[in-house]
Amino acid sequence: MAQSVMKRNPSAWMIDFMDRPVWSYPQGLVLLSFEKLYLVSGKKEYYDYIKSYADELIDEQGTILTYKYETYNIDMINSGKLLFHLYAETKDPRYLTALNTLRKQLKFQPKTSEGGFWHKLRYTHQMWLDGAYMGTPFLLQYAEVFGDNTAREQGIHQLVLMEKYLRDPHTGLLYHGWDESKFQQWADPKTGRSPNVWGRAMGWYAMALVDALDYIPEDHYGQVQLRGILERLAQAIIRYQDPKSKLWYQVIDRPGEQGNYLEASASCMFVYALAKGVNKGYLKPSALTAAQEGYQGIIDQLIREEAGEIHLDQVCAVAGLGGDPYRDGTYEYYINEKIKTNDPKGIGPFILASLEMEKAGMSGD
Repeated sequence: MAQSVMKRNPSAWMIDFMDRPVWSYPQGLVLLSFEKLYLVSGKKEYYDYIKSYADELIDEQGTILTYKYETYNIDMINSGKLLFHLYAETKDPRYLTALNTLRKQLKFQPKTSEGGFWHKLRYTHQMWLDGAYMGTPFLLQYAEVFGDNTAREQGIHQLVLMEKYLRDPHTGLLYHGWDESKFQQWADPKTGRSPNVWGRAMGWYAMALVDALDYIPEDHYGQVQLRGILERLAQAIIRYQDPKSKLWYQVIDRPGEQGNYLEASASCMFVYALAKGVNKGYLKPSALTAAQEGYQGIIDQLIREEAGEIHLDQVCAVAGLGGDPYRDGTYEYYINEKIKTNDPKGIGPFILASLEMEKAGMSGD
């Protein structure tokens, strides 16, 4: 798959169907999977591909080109994860400057009354599950590398708050977003939660948990807290795995309803989170069965080989809440967003899932 990505996107900035270089999260998602692939394979072409993106978007002073600090967009943190390894390898001060810029954003990120990051400045009082993945593992890795204890506490707190306000106690599933002010049209007037369970939103949260745990000391209270959240989440994910296809639906808890479909990015994210959770000892070995069946389902039903390239079908292109035009979070909204082949939000998690399945002793052959 990685070779197919490079063939389709000769320059790494082209990932996400781009016609010009931009600093954004889909590129970081795919390139983070390349970093893991490089560390396993030792193939320098993967490292060079990652570095080319960073060097295209970070100038000689360490300024991140196209990045707008003042929007406080938590999505823009994600590609910063690539800079930890690049800085460790090269000691290039540009990467350190960029890392510190992103850390500064999170330091001053607008917050809810309990310290939860707003998703963006313009999404006032709102926490989205997407933001858990975009910002939290970065914050915790920064804490580990630079000894920033405030970042560690803040990162753990984000994941705890999201479970507190977004989890449905009856199903164990988490809704896409929460509006503390309950002002948004999509917000439940009592809970502030959005009305539906979007697969990829839960996938972002699941990946955030297994990645965050990598950067928390074993004897830290956060290990117990986040493992507990992950265990509860894994049980819900497995419960809603489609019994026939072994995949997961775009709107997870409404299988078989008109317009709903088996969605690739969520399925890849869940396989990654479950498999990594078992591989790292965060989850019980029994969770691996769901990951193995899900991975085989992806290979059999969503992966296509054509003209020497590997393709991933049925990826939801995008979904959000509010904005202009206004996204109301209804079932109809989620099932009618555009579906793409080879969208990076599926490709990155597929590569990550494949690496974890290999560690667990399973390949996609």
